[in-house]
Amino acid sequence: MIKVAQCWDDGVLNDIKLTDLCRKYNAKATFNLNPALHSAKNRRTTGWTYRDSGYCPGKLAWNEIKDVYAGFDVASHTMCHCNAGDVDDKVFLAEAADAKKILEDMFQKECPGFAWPCGKYTRETADMLQEAGFAYGRTVENTDRVSGFTHPMILHSSCHFQDENFWQAFERAKQTDGLFYFWGHSYEMMDDRKLWDDFEDKLRRLSADPEVQWIPTTDLVK
Repeated sequence: MIKVAQCWDDGVLNDIKLTDLCRKYNAKATFNLNPALHSAKNRRTTGWTYRDSGYCPGKLAWNEIKDVYAGFDVASHTMCHCNAGDVDDKVFLAEAADAKKILEDMFQKECPGFAWPCGKYTRETADMLQEAGFAYGRTVENTDRVSGFTHPMILHSSCHFQDENFWQAFERAKQTDGLFYFWGHSYEMMDDRKLWDDFEDKLRRLSADPEVQWIPTTDLVK
């Protein structure tokens, strides 16, 4: 048996397609959101371009959030995607905790997860978030043993979803602690049919594997 978890950042429009695919293959997922970056006027927003691709991934409108992520877990990614160490620690804690509370109020359930914006963290902010009631904090670093964390707020994943060694990482996880955890941004697939087909093939293969059990991200630290 191998337990598989996945999470996705930033609440972009591509998540509509992504959540449909996850539902199609009964794949659990966590979505890491920044409440302040979704328009309170209930309209979709744009404003930045993904690398040099020319692709502009818009943000979901705030009134779409509940329906798009129905049935999935959501987690804090801070209010405004600020980085640990770049702002005062107390400001960072407030950003993380305020996003958690807003999401819990919207979804009427606990949202104890966290994803570090840009993967930046410090031991001090990790301790503060743990004391504030967060269960884990996902970094952007990779590990061959997800369960080997020494601090739940500094939780490394197996790989990025587009890692060229995705399946090798999956097989390594089978041989180590039986936990496979991947992450990404759905906008990285843009409107590229091949990239979406490649990802759907991953979901299909994982869900068809009788040894795979999809789990919530919070179960990785239990």
